[in-house]
Amino acid sequence: MEDKKPDNSEYIRISGIDNPFEAQLLGSILEERGIPHRIRSHHDTAYDGLFQMQKGWGEIYSPQEYKNEILEILDQIRAA
Repeated sequence: MEDKKPDNSEYIRISGIDNPFEAQLLGSILEERGIPHRIRSHHDTAYDGLFQMQKGWGEIYSPQEYKNEILEILDQIRAA
């Protein structure tokens, strides 16, 4: 049976990410669990981080079926 990985068109925005530490920890946990994801920073060197101040540090994207699990993990990280 072929292991099909979702392409980027199947990814949706799950949540905003507050800072690089949260992004790194969330990314590590999702990697360990084998959850496909993309973390996108709003940092832009041309504007020296202006968009991060307006929109937050970044965002997490993943296929719809992982949304609830990722939000639970993110809530646990923020509660710690």
